[in-house]
Amino acid sequence: MKGRVLIVAGSDSGGGAGIQADLKAVTALGGYAATAITALTAQNTEGVQGVLPVPADFLRQQIRLVLRDIGADALKTGMLHDAETIEAVCDELAAEAPGVPLVADPVMVAKGGHRLLQPEAVEALTRRLLPVAALITPNLPEAEVLLGRRIPDAAAMPEAAMALLGRGARAVLLKGGHLSGELLVDILATPAGVTRFEDRRIETRHTHGTGCTLASAIAAGLAQGMSLVAAVARARAYVRAAILAAPGLGKGHGPLDHGVTIDPARLGAF
Repeated sequence: MKGRVLIVAGSDSGGGAGIQADLKAVTALGGYAATAITALTAQNTEGVQGVLPVPADFLRQQIRLVLRDIGADALKTGMLHDAETIEAVCDELAAEAPGVPLVADPVMVAKGGHRLLQPEAVEALTRRLLPVAALITPNLPEAEVLLGRRIPDAAAMPEAAMALLGRGARAVLLKGGHLSGELLVDILATPAGVTRFEDRRIETRHTHGTGCTLASAIAAGLAQGMSLVAAVARARAYVRAAILAAPGLGKGHGPLDHGVTIDPARLGAF
């Protein structure tokens, strides 16, 4: 099953994250990706140098036209920038795609440190986006902002993920990549309980766009009818392979190889 995914996110001029990474990931996993762009960024592997938001009315038009014609089997949101954008996106998705599973990546800060979500927008994100998402995929700093407290280590992650469920999210994939240590731990929390994923950490600077890529890969799996656990497992395997195959571009945080070839039997085994 091909699976249609509408991605609502910002553009990365360097091609490693944002809409560009989303498109590549969904396509690589056999899905069909359409887009509604929330903002243009001027950036490369060394950081974001400028952000130009798309007017809310034009963003609404992008979402509406795609959904009324092409439709979607899953949705993915990334950089939403400000409260007005969040309100516009949530309004349109509620009107045009009720019941379609949404993977929400609560993008707040770029890999190089540039803020991509305005501080005053956190309340709108918590109030509007979290309750309608089938899954949110925060990294540890994002989860700490949403919870208002620190998550010091991997042992604290399951409780933190469950606490985010209490804030309205229906499922949470809490990503532990910001912690140190040989193991990288991610925690998937649902009302049914907690699933732990772990891999040996890859020591590399080429990790630009990993969050965008992971969330879009999960959305592709949901669009193709996979269970949430299976979609997360396949997406993590894909991202790991893309990191290992990274082309080594740029002077800073380099992009992944989204076109990495993975044994289709392995991808379908979850």
